[in-house]
Amino acid sequence: MALLTANALEDHVSLIVMTIGTFLKTSRTNPRLTAPAIRREVFLNSPSPPSVSTVKRRLNAAGIMGRRPVKKPLISEKNRAARVKWAKEHLNWTRQDWNKILWSDESKFLLFGSDGIQWVRRPIGSRYHPKYQLPTVKHGGGSCMVWGAFSGSGIGPLHRVNGIMDKHVYKDILLNQMLPHLRAMGRGSVYQQDNDPKHTHCSSR
Repeated sequence: MALLTANALEDHVSLIVMTIGTFLKTSRTNPRLTAPAIRREVFLNSPSPPSVSTVKRRLNAAGIMGRRPVKKPLISEKNRAARVKWAKEHLNWTRQDWNKILWSDESKFLLFGSDGIQWVRRPIGSRYHPKYQLPTVKHGGGSCMVWGAFSGSGIGPLHRVNGIMDKHVYKDILLNQMLPHLRAMGRGSVYQQDNDPKHTHCSSR
């Protein structure tokens, strides 16, 4: 085992600190880089790079863990600016103002299981035990699409959508589900919807 002098040890420690700092900087610059990719980028021309496990340990010790990213709709800069503008315009609204808004959305419900990622904790060697399996059915088991609305005064209509929700189906929902409820809310009530193409189509206005 080689012994290091005080100066050599100080240089070695400085190199380790600098290397860890480079790990963190590289990861923060591009958070999608894997540990092997960070290792390649930082030690591209190094004859003796550290192991991938070492890179992972250093990142974990600094609180930078590998995680599945949350999926969110892509929002353009234009839409972000529009959202901020809308929020500022309504910053001083009262509870009474918000109670006049009828909010709505569509949602799909699976009739069997889930289409998201699911996890199970199981003992070693129990992979095929029924308790730890995820049952599936052919063709996904089907789904149910619904349109619903609510306001400050409570829930509104809930309508099951048969088939595909297109501009014609949506227009029928507006006429037979939304409008009667909006009128019942009283004068000055407003229907709020998102910018889905079928919502903004001229036939739905």
